[in-house]
Amino acid sequence: MTAKHNIPFLERQSYRRRRLIDTIRMLPVIGAVLWAVPLLWRRTQNGGEVTTSDAIIYLFCVWLLLVVAGGWLARTLKRSDAEETERGR
Repeated sequence: MTAKHNIPFLERQSYRRRRLIDTIRMLPVIGAVLWAVPLLWRRTQNGGEVTTSDAIIYLFCVWLLLVVAGGWLARTLKRSDAEETERGR
């Protein structure tokens, strides 16, 4: 007796849309991990301490990267929804 594997068929577009939504949901987790990186910094190459201004610049760059990534992903999701609606007509 052979067991049949029931593999559900997902359309390529809906699969990509779900993975895009998963990526959007992961952005806050990725952001939290990146924001915690300055806590691991000990010293610079010269042996001196890492300055607060370097850490603030790093945090601002991470924040800006997250904003741009979130905007791009939201725009991509909106475009995906529009294509799906157009195909459904």
